[in-house]
Amino acid sequence: MTVSLPRTALLGGSLAVVAALALSACGAAPDKASATADGKSAATATSAADLGGMDALVAAAKKEGKLHAIALPRDWANYGALIDGFEKKYGIKIDVENPDGSSQDEINAVTSRKGQDRAPDVLDLGSSFALSAAAQGLLAPYKVVAFDDIPAGQKDPQARWYNDYGGYVSIGCDAKRVKECPTTFEDLLKPEYKGQVALNGNPTKAGAAFGGVYAAALAAGGSFDDIQPGIDFFGKLRKNGNFTPVESTPATVEQGETPISIDWDYLNAGYADEFKSKGVDWKVAIPADGRYAQFYSQAVNKDAPHPAAARLWQEYLYSAEGQNLWLKGYARPALMPAMEKAGTLDQAAAAKLPEVDGTPTFPSEAQQGKAKDVLAQGWGKAVSG
Repeated sequence: MTVSLPRTALLGGSLAVVAALALSACGAAPDKASATADGKSAATATSAADLGGMDALVAAAKKEGKLHAIALPRDWANYGALIDGFEKKYGIKIDVENPDGSSQDEINAVTSRKGQDRAPDVLDLGSSFALSAAAQGLLAPYKVVAFDDIPAGQKDPQARWYNDYGGYVSIGCDAKRVKECPTTFEDLLKPEYKGQVALNGNPTKAGAAFGGVYAAALAAGGSFDDIQPGIDFFGKLRKNGNFTPVESTPATVEQGETPISIDWDYLNAGYADEFKSKGVDWKVAIPADGRYAQFYSQAVNKDAPHPAAARLWQEYLYSAEGQNLWLKGYARPALMPAMEKAGTLDQAAAAKLPEVDGTPTFPSEAQQGKAKDVLAQGWGKAVSG
């Protein structure tokens, strides 16, 4: 959804309005006639049972023949394997638009293309943006078969969104370019890291960067209710010359432009594997002074042009096969506790996850909303100049 991606963005209503005006004359209205043999509509199905079961859902999705996705880079949390697996299993083509887009780009595409065949069918949103999209009435309620196994705090009671995978904010470091890799936020202030510390995106738009600022806030005496210390921390990094405005991507990591990258642990762990053969010794540390975990969320566009395929994609992602593919990409799947209990978890993949102690806690909807507002008002000033 970097790895080059800003996977979450703040409210951009004006952008959506402009895009809507530009695109309103483009495309045709989607065919919402997707239905099973007995005429049940996928567009209003809130579960596979509503369509007569999984076999009926599969048949309806195959009839549609395609799925529109957005902001899903193949090198993000093993999405390439997930896309290939779904296409092979069901023979349904997935078109991924703007793979390096942000969560706000996803929401803008939904609002600006309503009624068009080119609208996204499914969304993978940063948690705060899933809440925003639900509040705007953009998401279709749909309970996957495994819905009850998703932890209560990680799903919308109305099933408009539910967490899919997540991880912890981590510090990635090119050990061949950096003499001593930092392992805490406090370390990042050291003068030897001048011009080397990067974020994966802009925190007012990108989930990974938003998480990085939140983690820095926790390290600097802040809390879920107070993200300002995190903004101040990056202001200090900018003033002492350590913070670089270059946003980290796989390319900047490989080329040495961002030798220290604050990013999700599954992305940094993926870099360690991906670039080993290219001579990059990428080390990953989860900072003990700023431990922050977050999940992304899945959702179906209420006006999806391929509603059956959209729902089948959700079922695939929340199957043991789909969840284990995320796990192989170093992401912690939402169903991990349930799968471990059921004996369906890929234990070898789980053993490779970056080590972390304790149980993660998450900010509430209100806390995230407040943090977004504070960031929108203060981020630019803190890191400009």
